[in-house]
Amino acid sequence: MVSTAKKETPFHILVVEDDPNTADMLTSYFSSLGYEVSHAAWGQDALTIAAENTPDLILLDVHLPDIDGYEVCTRLRSRRRTQHTPIIFLTERRERRDRLTGLELGAIDYLTKPFDIQEIRYRVRNILRHCDTEALLHPITGLPTSTLIQEQLERVKQHSELSVVGLSLQEMKAFGDVYGFVTHDDVLRAVALILRNTAPETMRHDPFVGQLSTYKFLMVVTEAKRYLAMGRLHQRLDEAISFFYPHQDWKSGTHDDDLPLPKIGFRLSYITAEHIPPACDLDQLHDALFPKTMA
Repeated sequence: MVSTAKKETPFHILVVEDDPNTADMLTSYFSSLGYEVSHAAWGQDALTIAAENTPDLILLDVHLPDIDGYEVCTRLRSRRRTQHTPIIFLTERRERRDRLTGLELGAIDYLTKPFDIQEIRYRVRNILRHCDTEALLHPITGLPTSTLIQEQLERVKQHSELSVVGLSLQEMKAFGDVYGFVTHDDVLRAVALILRNTAPETMRHDPFVGQLSTYKFLMVVTEAKRYLAMGRLHQRLDEAISFFYPHQDWKSGTHDDDLPLPKIGFRLSYITAEHIPPACDLDQLHDALFPKTMA
């Protein structure tokens, strides 16, 4: 059985491959090792399966009958439940630009066919071991996610003097499209640092900063200092934004070919202890802290 002390059920691998021989080989092999394995031959089927039974890892062929693997990856990354799911691309393409495309979209590995099944086995094992130990932290910022956030919500529910401040970033995808994923990720890390530095100033004991999704953050504060926390965050973020851009672009308000600058924005919100959702459900927390009107 493939499991760890932290994960009591088998890891779920989704194989997205339209070649019957390759699909059967991968499915049979990983099933024999004790993994739970699902298979999809079409990109749209893969998206449906991933939505219904979130996999722990996806082996994704680039060439599919309906939509290609790059598009499947993009859609998976746009969904909260699968935005951090490890993806290994399987492809016959060997050119550097194809590999970089896959990695830029968020794939964790990229293997060319024909491949060594033992190599895939060890890569999958190592990735899942790493994810199992690191799943509680966001891969880019290192901020707590999932269970660690839920633990803090329980704490807030039990102490009416506490509340939760939320931070939502806007226009980050457009920013990343213009300046690249490396700069995009640097911005996320900078925002996380601002939150980390602000939290102890407004909560002396056990300050907490977490990340609900790629562009949604939260901070536990005392109700008495909630406005102080939000004021300091607003000031520091507002001052920091200009430094995320090349000086000339920020000064002119445009980038290449005089196109308008995709300006990063942010919004702050809060909820008090009585509005923490039942069972500290994170999806409900997301909707309560970041209603659709906020975007």
